[in-house]
Amino acid sequence: MSIVEDARRGIITEEMKVVAAQEGVTEDYIRRGIAAGHIVIPVSPYRKVKVCGIGEGLRTKVNCSIGTSSDIVDVDMEVEKAKAGERAGADTLMELSTGGDFFDIRRRVVEATSLSVGSVPLYQAFIEAARKDGAVIHMREDDLFRITAEQAKLGTNFMAIHTGINKITLERLQRQGRHGGLCSRGGAFLTAWMLHNDKENPLFAEFDYLCEILKEHEVTLSTGNGMRAGAVHDATDRAQIQELIINAELGDKAHEQGIQVIVEGPGHVPVDEIETNVKLMKRMSGNKPFYMLGPIVTDIAPGYDDRVAAIGAAMSSSYGADFICYVTPAEHLALPNVEDVYEGVMSSRIAAHVGDMIKLKKRDQDLAMGHARRDLDWDAQYNLAINPERARKIRSERMPADREACTMCGDYCALKIANKVIKKLN
Repeated sequence: MSIVEDARRGIITEEMKVVAAQEGVTEDYIRRGIAAGHIVIPVSPYRKVKVCGIGEGLRTKVNCSIGTSSDIVDVDMEVEKAKAGERAGADTLMELSTGGDFFDIRRRVVEATSLSVGSVPLYQAFIEAARKDGAVIHMREDDLFRITAEQAKLGTNFMAIHTGINKITLERLQRQGRHGGLCSRGGAFLTAWMLHNDKENPLFAEFDYLCEILKEHEVTLSTGNGMRAGAVHDATDRAQIQELIINAELGDKAHEQGIQVIVEGPGHVPVDEIETNVKLMKRMSGNKPFYMLGPIVTDIAPGYDDRVAAIGAAMSSSYGADFICYVTPAEHLALPNVEDVYEGVMSSRIAAHVGDMIKLKKRDQDLAMGHARRDLDWDAQYNLAINPERARKIRSERMPADREACTMCGDYCALKIANKVIKKLN
């Protein structure tokens, strides 16, 4: 029996109890949210994971993506990146390797983290076809489903699966064209395979079979966004919306069968279209948890795309996005290293908090920080900071003679002056 079926029968599982305690809501709120498809808790029958609830009324969660490339296959580094992401406070991890021994890499990463681990099974299916037969267009449909099951058995408990790319979606794309091309690796693989073989997407055509596999292994389905824009000028176009329509319909079908479902959103979106995207996807999907990939809000800041994405993520969260995929400073430039991963998670965590200040009215921590700063209570400020270690380090490196103040103001600390005046007046 799946967690969705438990919820429908009125059963409150241990995972639901944990999430309720984490989020400060009732256990029945979580149960009803899962039953309705508004909340997911990725679980696995193959490994114990750090429980994480994603969805309506819950804190916005942050995903950290890692993985090798065809140029850099350093499994030890990927393990360290997984640990860095968890240390930085990521809520989930995605292992997206495209180079090396897929089984060994994922096994080692899964063993190195307590977080829920996601994947994109079609990467392995298409790349193995390219290695064996010379091109991704030779991918065998059976391999796609076999690999999905194999990855699930390793403890991969949520998967981005490109179900919404079908022949109609590709027609929309071909008719309109793109300024920034097709940036989704999964979308590109499937598009090439479908056009060369003149076949329908197997993940769409055999969706019922896919659901059997996902349900058997209790995998949460994240409907992949293969038509997402790779440039802000392509945002919210016909191909993206067509894919969303299909994903929304298939998401309903999967949930009816007892599968937890997340709906993925776009990647490059200008600021004035973020609200539209979030509300449109929430409405069309029946308020399922919405996973926003960034978004990148301008295309001209390589090297700073973690900051660019934080702007988009904060806005997305405030409008109702439930789940944010981090972006690192290396985005569009290189495979992220350990430091990039840590910084990317921190940027996204800040963005998620800023969004929750609006969406959930969660401002107690900010209020406490305001009081701590007013009172020049440095220990409280460190404890309330999203990264206490960094705050302590910066201050200790430039410690003032007057240890109550900071070297920004020194003897002329506004708070210290005001506090003395107020104390005298009282």
